[in-house]
Amino acid sequence: MNKAEQQSLIAIPAILAIGAGIAWAGSQGGLSAAGVPVFALCGAVGFLLNWVVFVPSYRAQTEHFFDLTGSATYVSVVVLALILRGSPDMRSLILAGMILLWAGRLGTFLFRRISRDGGDGRFDKIKPSFLRFLMAWTLQGLWVFLTAACALAAMTTAQPKPLGIVGVVGLLVWLIGFSIEVVADRQKSSFRADRNNQDQFIRSGLWAWSQHPNYFGEIALWTGVALVALPVLSGWQYATLISPVFVYVLLTRISGIPLLEARADARWGEDPDYRAYRENTSTLVPRPPAKTRRP
Repeated sequence: MNKAEQQSLIAIPAILAIGAGIAWAGSQGGLSAAGVPVFALCGAVGFLLNWVVFVPSYRAQTEHFFDLTGSATYVSVVVLALILRGSPDMRSLILAGMILLWAGRLGTFLFRRISRDGGDGRFDKIKPSFLRFLMAWTLQGLWVFLTAACALAAMTTAQPKPLGIVGVVGLLVWLIGFSIEVVADRQKSSFRADRNNQDQFIRSGLWAWSQHPNYFGEIALWTGVALVALPVLSGWQYATLISPVFVYVLLTRISGIPLLEARADARWGEDPDYRAYRENTSTLVPRPPAKTRRP
C-alpha cells in the first residue's frame, strides 16, 4: 500500500465522520420516518448510491458516470425528502425545484462533456487504485450531502414557516447565480466547439469579466439556497449553513480553480496574452477587466 492509498484509508472514515456530524445536527428539530430522522436518512442514501455505482465503475475502470451519479444523488435525496415529508410547504417545493433544476442541467451538461472528451483527467491516476477511487466516490457523497444540507434541513423541519422576504431574496440570488453558470458553460462549450479555438483559451463573453464565471454562479446559487432555507433553521441546524461555505472552499481552494489554473499555466503559461489575461481579469467575481476600468 503506497502513501496515497494510506491517506485514502484515513480519509474515508474522516469523510464519514463529517457526514455523521452533519446528519446529527441537521436532524435536530426535524421529521422522522419509522423512528429514523429523515434528514439523516437522506444523507445515508446519498452515500449508498455513490458506493453502488462505484462497484461497476471500478471494475470497468471508468469515470464516465461519476458526475451523472452526483446529479442523480441530488435528485434522489431531494425527492426522498419530499416524499417522506408529505404535503410539502411552499418553501420545500421551491428548494426542491431549485436543486432539481440545477442538478438536471449540470448533470446532463457534464455527462455530454465527458462523453465528448472520452474521459476526465482528474481520475487517470486514482481509478486504478481501489481505495483512492472509492475515496473519490465517498467524497462525492459528502459533497452532495453538505451542499444540499441546509435545503434538506428546511425541507424536513417539523416547524415550517411562510417564505418571507429572506426567502424571496434567496430565490433571486439563486436565479442570478444559475443564469450566470448556464451562460458561462454555454459560452465555453461554443468556444471549444469551434476548431479555430483548439489551442486557445476563452476570454470572451462572461469569461472576459471573470476567469471562472461558472464557479461564481455556482457559489451564488448555493448562497441563494441557503438564504431560502435560513428562516426555518434553528439550534444545531445552523451547522447546515456550511453549504455555501463548503462550495466556496471546494471551488476556490481544493478541486476547482487551483486544478484548472495549474493545467492552464502548464499549457499557456508562456503566452503573453494569457499572462495579461490572468493579470487583468478577476479570478472569480465578474467585473470589467483592469485595463478597461477607470483609475
